Amino acid sequence: MTDAFRDNPAQSRFELTVDGAIAFVVYRKTPDTITLVHTEVPPELGGRGIGSELARAALDAVRAQGIKLVVKCEFIQGFMKKHPEYDDLLR
Repeated sequence: MTDAFRDNPAQSRFELTVDGAIAFVVYRKTPDTITLVHTEVPPELGGRGIGSELARAALDAVRAQGIKLVVKCEFIQGFMKKHPEYDDLLR
C-alpha cells in the first residue's frame, strides 16, 4: 500500500491516495479559518482505517497552517471526539 497525502486547493480538498484510489475531505477556506465539510472514502478502501488516517493528516495540515477550524463533517466530528488532542484547533 502506498499512501500519498496532499492539499489540493484547486478542488478545495485534502486527499489521500491509497492503491490508486483517492479518499478526500472537502473544505472551505478563508484567510483565518478552514471549515471541513465532507469526508469521502471510496468503497474499495472501506474497513481499512483510511478515513481515520485521512482525518489525522487533514487535522495535522490545519495545525501546520496555523488557522482555526470549524467542523461540519460528521466523520471528522466523530474522529475528534476520540482524539481530543485536536480540540485546540477549533474556532
